[in-house]
Amino acid sequence: MPQAPDMPRTLGPSRVIARFAVRLALLIGFAAFGSVGFSRSLAVLLWMSVILCALAGVIRREPAFKAALNHWDEAVAFGALFALAHIANELA
Repeated sequence: MPQAPDMPRTLGPSRVIARFAVRLALLIGFAAFGSVGFSRSLAVLLWMSVILCALAGVIRREPAFKAALNHWDEAVAFGALFALAHIANELA
């Protein structure tokens, strides 16, 4: 029985950045319709994205902080955006 060729475990950086941008656009879209306000909804959705990206990194056994971009890098980026949103919520 022929075996499928090994799929590369890493995506190109442009695909990872595009995936991040699409996810961020979806989060902003969902936060716009949140009943508790845009900034609080966005902060919660960003926190959820940090957790989901970290879980995806664990499940896919991706190495953290290597040369290639992966779910761990997305989790860090979403975490930084969450921190900014949280600070903005506290100041407002």
